[in-house]
Parts: sequence; C-alpha cells; structure tokens
Amino acid sequence: MMRVPTTRWYMLLRIAVLGLCCALAAVVLALPAAADWPCFRGGPEMTGVAELPFTDSPRLLWTYETGSSVESTAAIVADTVYVGTMTHALLALRLADGRLKWKFLARAAISAAPCVVGNTVYCGDEGGTFYAVNATNGRQVWKLTTGDQIKSSATPAPGAVLVGSYDNHLYKLDLATGRKLWSFKSDAQVHCAPCVVSGLAVIAGCDGMVRMIDLRTGRQQAAADLSANFATAPAYGSGAVFVGSMNGEYASVRLSDAKILWQAVARKNGGASYASAAVRGDAVIFASRNNTVFRLDRASGSTRWVFNAGDAVDSSPVIAGNRVFFGCDDGNIYALDLASGRQVWQFSAGAAVTASPAIAHRRLVIGSTDGAIYCFGR
Repeated sequence: MMRVPTTRWYMLLRIAVLGLCCALAAVVLALPAAADWPCFRGGPEMTGVAELPFTDSPRLLWTYETGSSVESTAAIVADTVYVGTMTHALLALRLADGRLKWKFLARAAISAAPCVVGNTVYCGDEGGTFYAVNATNGRQVWKLTTGDQIKSSATPAPGAVLVGSYDNHLYKLDLATGRKLWSFKSDAQVHCAPCVVSGLAVIAGCDGMVRMIDLRTGRQQAAADLSANFATAPAYGSGAVFVGSMNGEYASVRLSDAKILWQAVARKNGGASYASAAVRGDAVIFASRNNTVFRLDRASGSTRWVFNAGDAVDSSPVIAGNRVFFGCDDGNIYALDLASGRQVWQFSAGAAVTASPAIAHRRLVIGSTDGAIYCFGR
C-alpha cells in the first residue's frame, strides 16, 4: 500500500521541483530562440539557413526609410530588428511594423551585421571601434578601439564575442566587459565574419589563408593556403568549411586538418565572390560578381545549376525551406527554387541590394543602398 507523503515532505518536494523548473527556464532564456537570426548568416557556423519555414510567396509588410545606404545585414531577435547604416546609426526597429525603438550613433559608418547575445547588441564601425549596446534602450555598455576599420560581423562564442579588424587581428572579447581574452594576428586584414564550430574559430583572410584557430587559446591549429583574397565568411557543413574568393576560386576545406577537399573555378568574368555561401545537406549555394548564383555539390564540388542575374551579386544567399533568397546589384531581391535554380519570386527595390537577407519569425528583412529597409512575410 502506497504511503501518502506528509505535508512537510510534500512541500519540500514541491520546492525542489519548482527550483529545478526555474533553473531550466533560466538556461532556456539565456539561449537564442531557434526562430531568431541573432548574427550574420543566422548563427556561429555561418550556414545561412533559416531554421523555420518561410512563405513561398512573400509580400511586403513594411518599409523603413533610413536616409542612408544600408549595407549591414540585419539581426532579428524576438520582436526586434537590429541593423546598421552608413550614416553611423545602429537602429532597433519593431519587427511587427518597422517603427523605430531606438537609435545609437557610432563614430563611423556601420557595414557589419550586428550580433545579439542576451540583452546586448555587439557591432563594429568602419572607424575601428567595436561597441556593446543595451538591446532594450540603445545605451552604450562598453567599447573597444582596434587599429583599423571593422567590416567583420561579430560572432558569438561561449562567454565571448569574436570580431576581425583591418589591423590584421581577430579578437576574442569578454561579453560583459569587452576585456581582450586573446588576439590572433594574421598576415593581412580580417574582413570576414569568423565561423565558430567545434571549439575553433575559422577565418578566411585577405592573406589567402583559411585558418583554424583554437577558440580557447587563440593559437592556430591548422591552415590552408589558397593564395587568394577572401572577403567571405567560411560556412560550415558536414566536417568542412566552404569559401569563395575574389579570384573566382571556390573551395571546400576540411575542418580537422585544413586539407583542401576540392576546388572549383568560376571562369566567367573573373567570378569574384564577396558573398558568403549557404550550406544545407548536399547543397552549397555561392554567389558571384559575375552576375551568377550557383549550387555546387557539397561532397564533390560539381555544379548542379547556375542562375544568371541582371548584375553582380554581393548579397549572401539564404536558404529557407525549398527557396534561396538574395539581393542583387540590379535592384532586385530574388527567390530561386533550391532544387532547380529556377526563379520563383522577385521584388524590385529600385536600388542595388548588397546586404544579405535575415529570415526569422516568418519574416525576411533586408536593406538597400537607397536607404530602405524592407520586411516581407505572408
């Protein structure tokens, strides 16, 4: 026969269960929601993949006019969009209707994507200053000055944020204080956003190297010399990172030892790439300044399809469901069928779109060089 617990023991059990629930809730709240887009390419691995499905037939929900070129890719966290402008402003907009929540003025233009961790927004400017800003009210928490401009979008890591600078360094900074935990010196500018995966920070630099750096110590573990100039963030998938160069060379580099698994060359008009790849399953989607977006096979590097756009594509493509979204210098935002590369949707922005899409909470947000920020959804 089961004993009925005494009132004292019953109350102790309730307190213990409630304490455990509160602790689990605190852990969950500290982590970014799967539906968010908290940093460039959607997450530390730089895959460029939206976690939740997005509509196949987007419609314009709102437009916000900044009065300045928008080259910064947005971050979307909960009900807020964070994006930088070339007139030094870091903006927080309501995702629901595009209304301004706050504006923070940096010392120089902001072309990097913001990175949101907890209640803080991290972003660098082209004057070389890196900022931590309160996500609720837009007030500065701390700042750190590097030796040159920052075009690198910051990437979160446990207890830290990583960012590159044109002073040739990759920095690991304490989230709360901005204290420098380590800095890694490369042989040229660090333009790309670092990829963070499996205890490594991976950068593709202007020195032609793809470097695997120990996230704890800041020491290089392996490197591949591709003798090319890189602006793109390495994108991770299935044990390798994928990069495109300004020389029109595209490569898969194994994460464990930096072995080059394959290389492909875009021969049309040089094939230079400023856009980061999107990687999901066996699909690697690249974009090029030779007016093309193309899908390569992840394992072999063979070409599956090529889409010809109206101008150069500097906007990094994003995979959402069975669609690939990107902006173009021809003034359009496109959606392609992931399987075939066939165009399935287009929106005319009227000016070049070099920023990349951010897709979260069933919304797509992207800025254009004429100063408009667009939000699309159902």
